[in-house]
Amino acid sequence: MLVAALDFLLLSFLIVCAIAVARIRDLISAVIIFAAYSLVMAIIWQMLGASDVAITEAALGAGVTTFLFIATISKTKRTE
Repeated sequence: MLVAALDFLLLSFLIVCAIAVARIRDLISAVIIFAAYSLVMAIIWQMLGASDVAITEAALGAGVTTFLFIATISKTKRTE
């Protein structure tokens, strides 16, 4: 019962993050929300037993990609 509730909560958070990233106008905020999305995806991969995918998602999705997005946005305008 508790695992099902946690699954529902995590999937709901993913849907909210995806909609928020698509609708938000501030690019830095969108990158931060995208990083949170990637971290939650890493948690879900770990719960599914795919530890290698979870580590890759956390390192690349939340780490490197976020850094590259912020570096790129710092060279351009912050808002869309």
